[in-house]
Amino acid sequence: MGQQETVATSLADTVREGIGAALAEVDADLARRYPGDPGTRQPVHTVYVPGDALTAGTARSWGDQALAALDAHAPDAGALAAVLGLPDALAAEVYDRVRAKLTREPVEDLRIDFEDGYGPRPDAEEDEAAARAASLVAAAYREGTAPPYTGIRMKCMEAAVRDRGIRTLDIFLTGLVRAGGLPDGLLLTLPKVTYAEQVTAMVRLLEAFERTHGLEGGRIGFEIQIETTQSILGADGRATVARMIEAAEGRATSLHYGTFDYSASCGVSAAHQSLDHPVADHAKAVMQVAAAGTGVRLSDGSTNVLPVGPTERVHDAWRLHYKLVRRSLARAYYQGWDMHPGHLPTRYAAVYAFYREGLEQAAARLAAYVAKAGGDVMDEPATAKALSGYLLRGLDCGAVDPGEVARLTGLTRADLDALAGRPATTI
Repeated sequence: MGQQETVATSLADTVREGIGAALAEVDADLARRYPGDPGTRQPVHTVYVPGDALTAGTARSWGDQALAALDAHAPDAGALAAVLGLPDALAAEVYDRVRAKLTREPVEDLRIDFEDGYGPRPDAEEDEAAARAASLVAAAYREGTAPPYTGIRMKCMEAAVRDRGIRTLDIFLTGLVRAGGLPDGLLLTLPKVTYAEQVTAMVRLLEAFERTHGLEGGRIGFEIQIETTQSILGADGRATVARMIEAAEGRATSLHYGTFDYSASCGVSAAHQSLDHPVADHAKAVMQVAAAGTGVRLSDGSTNVLPVGPTERVHDAWRLHYKLVRRSLARAYYQGWDMHPGHLPTRYAAVYAFYREGLEQAAARLAAYVAKAGGDVMDEPATAKALSGYLLRGLDCGAVDPGEVARLTGLTRADLDALAGRPATTI
C-alpha cells in the first residue's frame, strides 16, 4: 500500500522511437503549415479610399460623417434599436459604444486603393499619388493619428497592369522607408489573384525590396484577394486557395473575398451580387477551410448599397448592412469591407451586439472550464479556445472592457491569450 504499482506493457521502446522517427517530417510539416493564430489584433473592417482621395484627415472625416449620420437618422439608442431590431437590454450600451468608437477610433484598417477604386491614370499622376500616400501615412504614424492598420491595394499581377502595380508598390514602400521605416501596422493587398505563381512573384518582389533596404527577411506580408473563380478552382479541377497560401511562404496575412468581381466572374447578374449569394458562400467556405490553422485571417467583402438620401432609404441600407455583418460574424468572418462612412454605425452596432449579447454566457462557460466546475455544457479544450478567442476579439474592438471580462471570468488578458493558443498580445 502507498507504493505505485507497476503497469505492464508489451512494446519495446524501439517501437515508439521508430514511430517518432518515421513521423518527424510530418511533425515538422504540421508545425510549419499550421502555426495557429498569430496572436495579433484583427481589425473588424477594412475601409477603402481611392489613392487620390486620401488626406491627412480621412479617418477622422469618416468618423465625423458617421456621427452626423447617426445624429440625422438615429439620434438616440431607441431610434437605432428600432431600425436594427436591437433588444432593449442592449440598445443603450451598444449605441453609446458605437458613438464612443466613432469618436475615438472610427477606422481600424485603412486601405489606400490604386486598383479598381483608382483606375488607370497617367504614370506621372499615379507616381505622385503613391508618393503622397507614403508621405501621409508616415506622418500619421509619427503623429499618432494613423488607424491601427494602414496600407495600399496595388494593381494585380496580370500582364496588362503588372509593371504599374509593381512601380506603385515600390514608390509607396520606398517612401515609407525614407520617412523613417515601415510601420508595424502596414498591410498590403494583392488583388485578382488567379494563379499561385502570381503569389510567388509577389514574394520574390518583397524579398528584393527587403534585401535592397537591409530589412529582415519576411518583414513585409500581404493579403491575397480572392475575386476570381480560378482562385477557388483551378483549370485542373483542384482547389487553389491552399496552394496560394503555400506559395506565400509565410507572408500571407489574410484572405479577402471580393464580392462583385467574384460574383461577376460566376455570371451572377448585378442585381443579385451580394455577400449572401450561394456563389459567395461556396467561395468563402473554401477559403475558410484552406486558411484554418494556418494563421491566415479571413475577411468578407462589402455591400454596394449605400446609406445615403432620405431617412427611409438610409434605414433600409442600414438594416441590410447590419444583417450582412451579423451573418458574416456568425460564420466566423470577423472582418469585412466598408465602402462609405455611413456603413460605420451599423458595422460597429453589429459587431458590438454580437459580442455583448454572448458575453455572459461565454464568460460563464470559460470560467467553468477553467475551474472544472461543470455546468449544463461540457466543453472541451477546442471550445475553450474558441470562447477565449471570442472574448479577445470583443476586447480588441472595444465591444467589451477588460474589467468586466475579468469580473465574469476571473481571467487576465494573458490567461485568455494562453487559452486561445495565442502568443502574448502585442497590438
